[in-house]
Amino acid sequence: MADTTGRVTACQACGRKNRVSAVGEGRPRCGNCGAELPWIADAGDQDFAEIAEQAEPIVLVDLWATWCGPCRKVSPALEEVARQMAGQIKLVKVDIDAAPRLAQRFEVQAVPTLLLLDRGEVIGRQAGAAPAAALRQWVEGTIASRPGAGATPQG
Repeated sequence: MADTTGRVTACQACGRKNRVSAVGEGRPRCGNCGAELPWIADAGDQDFAEIAEQAEPIVLVDLWATWCGPCRKVSPALEEVARQMAGQIKLVKVDIDAAPRLAQRFEVQAVPTLLLLDRGEVIGRQAGAAPAAALRQWVEGTIASRPGAGATPQG
């Protein structure tokens, strides 16, 4: 089971360190300056629903394995995308060896496998490593193409 107490992350705006819980409502903000913080969490079979499926922003799920070289290579790129898109996405990392039910549920046949979830529903899927710019383009393109994306309320 993942540590739901969260990770310590430095604010990109003021440098202050903040503890960002793995679960919670809304989007994390710096306690000092109020800037949006990157939201990165680990999840497993027991807490995936609470950490990933119930999250409000779009969730980028990294299904990876410790023995996988490309997984270790793409991890910093994914964290960079999470920093660049702070407030828009939540990055949830799942070690498939420690979470075999999730690997089976999402039919993981190669790692890394990346998923985009909107309130628990898979809206995008990609296998393999890629540089941060390509990953961000995929995330933004997938988010923009989902039904209702970009719709503005009529007033």
